[in-house]
Amino acid sequence: MKPDDLERFLQQPFIGVLATLRRDGRPYTVPVWWLLHQQTFWISGTYERVWCKQLERDPRASLCIEATGEMAGHVGIDGRVVRHELPEFDIWPISRLLVRKYVGLGDPSRARAVDDFVANMQTEHRLLFELVPDVRRAIDMRVYRGKRAEREWRDRQNKESPR
Repeated sequence: MKPDDLERFLQQPFIGVLATLRRDGRPYTVPVWWLLHQQTFWISGTYERVWCKQLERDPRASLCIEATGEMAGHVGIDGRVVRHELPEFDIWPISRLLVRKYVGLGDPSRARAVDDFVANMQTEHRLLFELVPDVRRAIDMRVYRGKRAEREWRDRQNKESPR
């Protein structure tokens, strides 16, 4: 994915799928809102959620962001999370940015909805996870033709098959 397209893709309110690890090592996936801010990915959760407990035990995680339509693409991020909690870290400014992305949708007339959503979040036992990327993958599905080995295999198959 070209850098400008990637930047635009990551500004969109696409739902991500977060993968964490269960005690027995099997993956656990959950849909999440995410925010790219200062070169890391931020995800809000509550202490009670299964995936938050899993990240407390094992900070390794993957985030998959996919979209179809005009901006068809895939972004994958593998890394480790850093937990940020009150009172040592003020989670609310980043949480508000996250809510603006998904509830505000860039529309100033939705400011009240953002405020109401954040107020509700503040009644919960919340924390933030900062997913620090070790590996990033980005594919522009509008132009993706497969890996070179796959394309070469298809070309060989087309040449070998009788018409």
